[in-house]
Amino acid sequence: MNVMVTGGAGYIGSHTVRELENNGHQVLVLDNLSRGHQAAVAETFLIEGDTSDRELLKQLFTDFEIDAVMHFAASSQVGESVRLPSDYYQNNLVNGLNLMNAMLESRVRHLVFSSTAAVYGEPREVPIPEAHPTNPTNPYGATKLALEGAMRWYGEAYGLRWTSLRYFNAAGADPAGDIGEDHTPETHLIPLVLKVALGELPHLEVYGNDYATPDGTCVRDYIHVNDLAQAHVLALDALADGAPPSAYNLGNGSGYSVLEVIRTAEEVVGKTLPVKFAARRPGDPAMLVAGSDKIKSELGWQPAYPGLKDIIETAWRWHLGHPRGFEK
Repeated sequence: MNVMVTGGAGYIGSHTVRELENNGHQVLVLDNLSRGHQAAVAETFLIEGDTSDRELLKQLFTDFEIDAVMHFAASSQVGESVRLPSDYYQNNLVNGLNLMNAMLESRVRHLVFSSTAAVYGEPREVPIPEAHPTNPTNPYGATKLALEGAMRWYGEAYGLRWTSLRYFNAAGADPAGDIGEDHTPETHLIPLVLKVALGELPHLEVYGNDYATPDGTCVRDYIHVNDLAQAHVLALDALADGAPPSAYNLGNGSGYSVLEVIRTAEEVVGKTLPVKFAARRPGDPAMLVAGSDKIKSELGWQPAYPGLKDIIETAWRWHLGHPRGFEK
């Protein structure tokens, strides 16, 4: 298939681009490079542009005979979304609707959407199943959920065929070590821990140690970025084979606290890492752990990196080889 990947020069997008190409798909990346990196998709055709540009989208759909879209382009920082909800509604919802409208006008009917566990809010049960009530605690999750709702109605009214992948904490890097996680500013736990190990940060700030969890720090489900990429390709292939629209959770089903992540990282890097505690970040739920039985049974997905140590080891390989990210 000819697949457009919006946000394909970003962290998860670039790993998925590689997985698509490894599975024989032809890929066009659309990225405004505000947070993505051209070097992450150096061997893939890249158009620098934005999902807000309806005419550009329609031109690309026609010129490249696009069959399907994988939509990663979005703002994705929880704390930032609380401070700047207008930016998040514009980029994640308004631009997402613009993309879907351009798809309809160009008769592109297959969409795989990068969603998030943040649509659930504070969990009532753990692991969280797809049937869990959706009640986001921050604008990031709310905007992703809003676009999911639009996808459902577009499907019923216009025949849009979609899959939404609600994933938990993406982590790790391609084992080849040539692409990985490089955000500015960096807000994700594992790369921040590894920056402390490299001496780029004096210590790690842990936001909150008074949550109702075993050690007082937030608990999250970490999933390797290549396992996410594999799930996106499986979802695309299922849509092409006539699978109905659906939402799937993606996680390993195991929760690790912030302190457990730090201790595991210390094993990997071979040193003790300094930690300082700070106040909670607004909008952060105490515990998020995925129930991923549905995608395993329906699409045959199985994570290749279920262990936290294995995930961190691939991330460490990337950071050791690229201490300044893609600048090196």
